[in-house]
Order: sequence, then C-alpha cells, then structure tokens
Amino acid sequence: MTIWEMLAVFAAGVGAGTINTIVGSGTLITFPVLVATGLPPVTATVSNALGLIPGSISGAIGYRAELTGQRRRILRLSTAAAAGGLGGAILLLLLPSTAFETIVPVLVALALVLVLLQPRISRAVQRHRDREGTPGKPDGGPLLITGLFLASIYGGYFTAAQGIIYLSLMGMLLHDTMQRLNAVKNVLAAVVNSIAALFFLFVAHFDWTAVLLIAVGSTIGGQIGAKVGRRLPPAALRAVIIVVGTLAIIQLVARR
Repeated sequence: MTIWEMLAVFAAGVGAGTINTIVGSGTLITFPVLVATGLPPVTATVSNALGLIPGSISGAIGYRAELTGQRRRILRLSTAAAAGGLGGAILLLLLPSTAFETIVPVLVALALVLVLLQPRISRAVQRHRDREGTPGKPDGGPLLITGLFLASIYGGYFTAAQGIIYLSLMGMLLHDTMQRLNAVKNVLAAVVNSIAALFFLFVAHFDWTAVLLIAVGSTIGGQIGAKVGRRLPPAALRAVIIVVGTLAIIQLVARR
C-alpha cells in the first residue's frame, strides 16, 4: 500500500468503528476502501473481519454501563451468535462470491422495515401480553435465538448491516431500552467477528497491514461511537439506523 492508501484504510477503520458502535454497517465503509487498494474481495473480507474485532470490543466497553444486569442474556444470545458466525465464515469459503450478495440488499431492507415498525409492533405485543396476563420471555425465547443465529450466519459471511438486523430482532422481542439493546448488539458483533476471524486465521489469507490499520482505527472509532450513540434518544437512534441502512442498500446494489 502507498502512504495515501494506508491513511484511507485507517480513516475507514475509524469511521467503521464509530458507525458499528452506534448501529452497524461499518463494513460498508471499510470493504470498498480495501478493494480499492487492490485486495481481492475475499482477502478484503477476512482482513476486515479480523481488523474490526478491537473496534467491536472497544464499542462494547464504551457501553459497559448499559450492559449492567444483562450477563445471563448476553451469554445465551452469544452462544447462538457464535454458532451462526462460524457457519457464515465457512460459507464464505465454500459458496460463490455472488451467492449472498444477491440477497443482502433484501435482508437489509427487511431489517429497516422491522426497525421502522418496531415501536408499533412492541406495543401490540405488550397489549396482547397484558390481555393474556403473561410477561413474555426475558430473553426473547426460541424465536429470538433462531433469528440471531440466522443473522449471525450472514454476519460471519459479510458483517455489513448485521447490527441493524440484531437491533430490529431484539427491539421487537425484548422489553428493554434501545440503548441497552445497542450495548448487547456490540457484544454480539464482537463475538461473531472473533469467531469468524479465528476460523479465517487458519484457512484464509490476510493482509496484515490492512488488519493493523483497521484495528487501530476501529478501536478509536468504537470509543467515539459509544460517546455519540449512547446520548441519542430512541427515535434518533432509529433514524440513524434507517439512514445508514438505506445507504447500505444503495451501495450494495451499486456494487453488483
């Protein structure tokens, strides 16, 4: 890489770490930059997965106050996320590069619809539970576990917008604030990135310069995102999710 390419990758890492902590889709910043430097798509994907691990951990640490009291929930959901992330990493090496790219825009669009409708759906679910006199499952039940597992397969494959899908699923199926759910999302993203990267470490090729630049940049971005994201009210956070997700769809479609 030239010095200018290195600076571009570092800046992309900062941006990805920031947006990942707030909502997700940071890969849509780093991946095009890595490809523009001449890296093959698969090498760019696996280098990005490893480089974003410190950023995910940094974002989770930045949200540590919101993680209080969620240990049991995180352990349960992380198990499903880890299994899905490993499955997605395996698929990345087995399937043609165009296989998932065909459905990625559809998945992101569906996630945005869920985010947009989440308050209304949550109120309807709560009214139903009030009528039935049942409190609901504190961890979302099998539906959430299944949804997170499938979302993590996608996350292990490409990672872009997985945070949006996590937030939409948890927002509908868990009774908690968006900020606390966003904190859980950061932990799940760190789990998926770590599992996928550990697998890639033994079977795929990395560009270690790119990994280091993204790692340092995303670590800084994770702290920036935590300071900005935790101050956003729920409505503003949903607005950010919808804007980022819409841009993600545009970029994904344009790349095809």
